[in-house]
Amino acid sequence: MKIIPKINCTCEQPPLHYFNYKKTSLGIDVTNGRYGEVSIDECIHCGRKWLHYFVEYEHYSRSGRWYSGLISEDDLSVIIPENAIQYLESLEWYVYGGSYFASAGSIGSGKARIDL
Repeated sequence: MKIIPKINCTCEQPPLHYFNYKKTSLGIDVTNGRYGEVSIDECIHCGRKWLHYFVEYEHYSRSGRWYSGLISEDDLSVIIPENAIQYLESLEWYVYGGSYFASAGSIGSGKARIDL
């Protein structure tokens, strides 16, 4: 389990707002046909980086879901779209939400419900 301490920045408190981040796209995770969008989002307030994963299944209403978890500088170089979910699941905690969960953001940990 990867542990990155909380520092009480706004980026740790759901709901997350896109205007608080600088986004860098890492690409698309095509594992199991999910076509998940993977990015690194840098908080404009504290500078910490978040691994962000978003997927939505076009043929299913309310299927959109996203996960964001803090990522260490050391781990940035090993993250690719195909291992993003595994990394998020290894964290002590992450933030998740979307129409699938009927949530603008909650704190969670463990297995991510990413596939249909």
